[in-house]
Amino acid sequence: MATATGVSRADTPVFTSAIIWLLAILVLINYVDRGSLSTAGPLIRDELKLTNGQLGILLSAFFWTYVPFHPIAGWFAEKFNAYQVLAIALTIWAGATAMTGLAHSFAFVLTLRLLLGVGESAAFPLSSKLFGQHLKPDRMGFANGLVGVGIALGPAFGVFFGGEIMAQAGWRLTFILFGCVSLLWLFPWLISSRKLSQEASTVRPLEAEPSFSEIMAKPAFWGTTLGHGLWLYAFYFVISWLPTYLVKAQGLSVRQMAVTGGEIYLLYAVSSLLTGWATDRLIKAGVSATWSRKTFLVISPLVICAAMAGAALGDAKVAIASLFVAGAAFGLETPNIYATAQGLAGPRASGKWVGLMNGIANTTGIAAPLATGFIVDATGSFYAAFAAAGVTSILTSIVVFFLIWRIEETKWSGQAAP
Repeated sequence: MATATGVSRADTPVFTSAIIWLLAILVLINYVDRGSLSTAGPLIRDELKLTNGQLGILLSAFFWTYVPFHPIAGWFAEKFNAYQVLAIALTIWAGATAMTGLAHSFAFVLTLRLLLGVGESAAFPLSSKLFGQHLKPDRMGFANGLVGVGIALGPAFGVFFGGEIMAQAGWRLTFILFGCVSLLWLFPWLISSRKLSQEASTVRPLEAEPSFSEIMAKPAFWGTTLGHGLWLYAFYFVISWLPTYLVKAQGLSVRQMAVTGGEIYLLYAVSSLLTGWATDRLIKAGVSATWSRKTFLVISPLVICAAMAGAALGDAKVAIASLFVAGAAFGLETPNIYATAQGLAGPRASGKWVGLMNGIANTTGIAAPLATGFIVDATGSFYAAFAAAGVTSILTSIVVFFLIWRIEETKWSGQAAP
């Protein structure tokens, strides 16, 4: 509920659990739609006669717009009605998803991936703005853990159900179906957020939010941004190339790939939810947010590095088992990096902080799929690709440890100490 300043950190009766769940579902839809191309990669490559390099370009192209539009979305989060902007953004990306099923050329698919990136760039900055404005620190972990479930189950749903549908009806019908189903989210969202949306349209904060330059002057901002970006290299390597790796390198059928990939993402979802719940419990018990969240942020990439080594050097059974370990490790980081950013930014800057952070960090979303495609073409294997993911994971732990000292609300200019 808005106060004299137009923002409130305390939970309000209006910001219900239904809103949190719908934001988590929004992120799930986000990852189903963006990940559909990865699942369909082997089929699209064969039908459109693409090289691995061209497929890498298509997987990477999403981020060419997704990255630069993140700060813009963060600015929108502070200036406009976040509830309405999210509805518009979903409509854009759902339309792009459905139209992909009609594409018959590399150029058409490329254009739609760029449009998809524009729409999906709004999800994290605007949801973080709402969490930062309405939730107390000891509830941010579980809320962001639910978002992590959406991040994990989106690819799981896309790989498992998408793979099954593609095996039966082809990839084109799958894209059309996913795009149309995504639009159904609008109905419960518009109903559940109606009162909050009305409030957001009429109440404006009296204190201006900090500028991008003021946010970027904080070392902790670079701790969250560089740490998240380096961690995302391994994440996007797995999420983009897992289906192709399982089919082409490990010899799984499309159906076997769908089951295995879905199980890996399901483990990621469970890990994310439990981690978010555990950090909230620790904070409620009196443990500082710094110790509660930073511990997971440092441990997660180290486990991922070990998993990448196992996947690269082991036989088929070891490689698949290592990918399951990586899935669990991804869940240790996801709820904590967003809760950390929201806690540091506070209610005045959560949208801008996360928008700018995600915009910079997701440049690895451009690099990882693209680099992997050319590495596999050049070397004939995935060994070097796994090695690159392992090295960036080690760097993640180093950056987080040295640049994020304390996780507490930042004092911005013109604001009393929190």
